[in-house]
Amino acid sequence: MKKTLLYPTLFFTLVVLFSCNSEPEFNFNYYSKEEKAVLDKTLNLPDLPDDYTVELPQHLRNAGLFARASERDKAILGRVLFYDTKLSKDGTISCGSCHKQNIAFGDERQFSLGVNNSVGERNSISLYSVANFSAYYGTDLNGSSAIRFFWDNRAATAKDQSTGSITNPLEMNMHGNEIVAAVQNQDYYAPLFTKAFGDQTVSFDRVLDALSNFVNAMGSYNSKFDLEANKIPNNYGNIASYSANFSGFTSEENKGKALFMTHCASCHTANMGRPALYSGNNGLYEVYPDQGVGGQTKITSDMAKFKVPTLRNIAITAPYMHDGSLKTLDDVLEHYNTGIKNHPNLSSQLKVNGVPKHDFLSPTDKQNIIAFLNTLTDQSSLTDKRYSNPFKQ
Repeated sequence: MKKTLLYPTLFFTLVVLFSCNSEPEFNFNYYSKEEKAVLDKTLNLPDLPDDYTVELPQHLRNAGLFARASERDKAILGRVLFYDTKLSKDGTISCGSCHKQNIAFGDERQFSLGVNNSVGERNSISLYSVANFSAYYGTDLNGSSAIRFFWDNRAATAKDQSTGSITNPLEMNMHGNEIVAAVQNQDYYAPLFTKAFGDQTVSFDRVLDALSNFVNAMGSYNSKFDLEANKIPNNYGNIASYSANFSGFTSEENKGKALFMTHCASCHTANMGRPALYSGNNGLYEVYPDQGVGGQTKITSDMAKFKVPTLRNIAITAPYMHDGSLKTLDDVLEHYNTGIKNHPNLSSQLKVNGVPKHDFLSPTDKQNIIAFLNTLTDQSSLTDKRYSNPFKQ
């Protein structure tokens, strides 16, 4: 009797011990010990890979927006590439130099600095101005109706956008073969490429693929606005759905929201998802030195038109406009209230009886709108380690 009881007990004990001992060993060895040693010399990456799954808030899903799945190991590789200054001509600039996480992946400078302290020509767009790139950006993911990249909408995909920044003489100033060589010279890339692609082969297309997966996994959608918008019953993303007061908003925030829906949402969208207008002219100048979309298309009706961005995290991404010429949100609202120029391509949303709108906001109105715009800040996204600089300082 004792023997027959002992064997099952011993077997059970061995199974438990084996299971308990094997799980940490398995987890630790996602990267081999040799790979982990190489990575740890330069990078702060977790033993287990981060999850890059994006689930947009319910109110955006109700409006038909869904994030595309990102390939995790490519996103991890893309994160390293995004912050690697060795991928620039002088070894000082990375994508993260002009897109800083603590300010919603924007830049506090009017024009970002590139290699050899060269100065860019347009203000860097905040990458957290969108809920998620993959939900409505990129023709490769969303077809011909997709939103495109850059102020002039010239880049069709995240790959095109990355290529433009990498090769721009005023930014990173590198060619594809130079990028390949720079990556091959860093030992920490070998295990990351192996995980992402199955082998260590480096190509410019693979670099762009990884960067695209990282950028397309980005998103900012946990703001106070999102929390309140999720409470709206039967919400399908139109302006009417957002017109009622939000119970969690202050009186000033609700008043500002109402003013925004009346005067701003027809261009910038009510749900802070896909912008309502693809491109437009907002009367910043009578004569534009930069022709924006028209500079690409050469079509007269496109001249001096620029991307209409969504406004997530707008309160922390000054300066504003394609040229960074407006320093504060007060400046922006004063422009729309008293400063709109009657450019031939001025967007119709900014006209009344054929002339620019004028003096339609009181000082209190402007402060209320700013109070509302502050509800679009997603503090959690500004410190999310999955998107932070992985290089040891």
